Amino acid sequence: MRQIPRLFTLSCAAVLALTATAAWSYTQEQAAAGGAAYVQRCAICHGANLRQLPDALIAGREFVAKWGNRSVNELVTHIQSSMPPDDPGGLPAETYLQISAYVLQANGGVPDGQAMTVATAVRIGASLTAEQPAGPIALAGAQSPQEPTGVTVAGTVPNFVPVNEDLLREPDDGDWLMLRRDYSASSYSPLEQITTDNAHLLQLAWIWPMREGGTNQPAPLAYNGTLYLANTGGIVQALDGRNGQLIWEHSVGAEVAPRGLALYNNMLIFQSAPGWAIRAQEARLIALDARTGETIWDVVMPDVYASNSGPIVAGGLIIQGMGTCSIYEDKKCLISAYDPATGAPRWRFRTIALSDEPGGDTWGGLADIYRAGGETWITGSYDPELNLTYWGTAQAKPWMPPSRGMNARDDALYTSSTVALDVATGELAWHYSHAPGETFDLDVVFERVLVDAGNEKWVLSAGKDGVLWKHDRVTGAYIDHAETVFQNVWARFDPETGRPQYRDDILDVKVGEWLDGCPSTAGGKNWHAMSFHRPSRQLIIPLSQSCVSMRAQPVEQVPGGGSGGGADRRFFEMPGTNGNVGKLAAFNVDTLEESWSLEQRASFMTSVLSTAGGLAFAGDLDRGFKAVDVRDGSVVWETRLATSVQGFPISFAADGRQYIAVATGLGGGSPRGVPATITPEIRSPNRGHALYVFALPRQ
Repeated sequence: MRQIPRLFTLSCAAVLALTATAAWSYTQEQAAAGGAAYVQRCAICHGANLRQLPDALIAGREFVAKWGNRSVNELVTHIQSSMPPDDPGGLPAETYLQISAYVLQANGGVPDGQAMTVATAVRIGASLTAEQPAGPIALAGAQSPQEPTGVTVAGTVPNFVPVNEDLLREPDDGDWLMLRRDYSASSYSPLEQITTDNAHLLQLAWIWPMREGGTNQPAPLAYNGTLYLANTGGIVQALDGRNGQLIWEHSVGAEVAPRGLALYNNMLIFQSAPGWAIRAQEARLIALDARTGETIWDVVMPDVYASNSGPIVAGGLIIQGMGTCSIYEDKKCLISAYDPATGAPRWRFRTIALSDEPGGDTWGGLADIYRAGGETWITGSYDPELNLTYWGTAQAKPWMPPSRGMNARDDALYTSSTVALDVATGELAWHYSHAPGETFDLDVVFERVLVDAGNEKWVLSAGKDGVLWKHDRVTGAYIDHAETVFQNVWARFDPETGRPQYRDDILDVKVGEWLDGCPSTAGGKNWHAMSFHRPSRQLIIPLSQSCVSMRAQPVEQVPGGGSGGGADRRFFEMPGTNGNVGKLAAFNVDTLEESWSLEQRASFMTSVLSTAGGLAFAGDLDRGFKAVDVRDGSVVWETRLATSVQGFPISFAADGRQYIAVATGLGGGSPRGVPATITPEIRSPNRGHALYVFALPRQ
């Protein structure tokens, strides 16, 4: 297999977050010039405070904890190979040194008067601590964090009817009331005006330009013809679905979780950070009046760090996940519930089992303070009849067991699992470990899709390893699994329990040793949600085909330390794919057999939307947005948009007309960065955030 020497990074200067921070050999002149270059090239994505991208915080304690063991020359080399995302290596060599110097200074570094060079090999964490604040970040020309907050455009949604639990259980055909549309996380619309026969007539109905900068992966909602949209820069908007007219706008003053709004009663509910923070992003839960955008309540979520996905309202409670759990501290990742009337906490479930609790003996004797990870950064699903909510959990941190003082035989509960929780109490009903001892940053945190088959109730899920799982959602019992892409990390699966086991060389890996594995950290399957097309009983899944070499780094076990990564990575093409990174595939839910697949060079960057008209919609890194026939995957319509297409497409109705909405955007970590490394010829413009809405021509 051909290895690609370049490591990937996040968009814009996100490469910085994948490599290092400060060595102390640089000059004040270099840092000043780097600040100016940062404004020009990087602030649009990362913000004036270097913390605008939730997945790429390049100032503050997370950055120091994650990259303190890397060297400065790695930082410079990786920036040069990956930035800017639309022209890697396209800046003068000195500019890359200057930007590196500026980032070091922003994290507390003091110049020593010696010019930084590509040979500077000092370990970055040698002179930084996780408690040092970010340095000079208020740069002329950078996006200012000091903007008006509250309602910035006043208006009222006409004829608004409160959204009760009956509507959430059985939404009207033309509505899209929550992330992935319904409690089952189906991402399926029963609208059938647009069909395989007429989809070729689809045309742009209207476009809504969105704010540039930050990660744009929106999941808009639609209710009675009104769209609700989380824009970048902390902006929430209500739009007329017929023509894109702005109804109201509210500025939160900090980033809003881009993948999730929730409607309940007369409220639009979402998670946010408390401000343009330079520390860990402690979370706030906010309820706006869905009619006017006015604040109803705005509360701190105790002990919760902000996530990039929003809440689900289930059983009369708001249930929210958590991100950023990589730091060695007493605070652990939670799934927590809140009272919709006030935002007051109701219950919490910790996803990390401590030493004196059930599952606490699965961490290899690791002290509680050094048990990290288990993020729940994708919103769960809900079965009202069972009153259970289903969530995926991320892996233990750091990524590789030797870096966290464990081995791959330690399950590390309840990471890399499905957890089913009683909605009334938050108590664990059952769990299943999909990747015990997870070693390759192959998350299984993604959506849980609920499917019925006669009297049987199933929950289906797929993770970065590309394994599609089927479980009994009452008991958690293993039913079946299928491999959706080539994988070689799991050597075998227990035929009775489904429990996977790593290859022997993975089980015995040590710090400093390279391991090859497929898929890579981009997935397999990532955050882009699959869709259950009910009429054909198919799961249609957006997949990615690439591989990775990983090498565990030493991560010191000290309180306040830790790492959200802790490994070097190299990426290469997946064997047998002919260079096709993107794959859209359908699997029969009853048999888990693949029905069809569509492969292409560009990776798919959106969730899948399927409809009763026999169509599945998906967008990709190369600006393409297409509709395929769910019967065989043949393309029946496609168009090309301003930049990469990503987020959650939806279908809704207004005045009897069916619409398809999808966003373009930038940012987003491995799913963008890995394909950008192994498909370097695909260059998405670094601007172009917008919401596009399509419909058939009016009769």
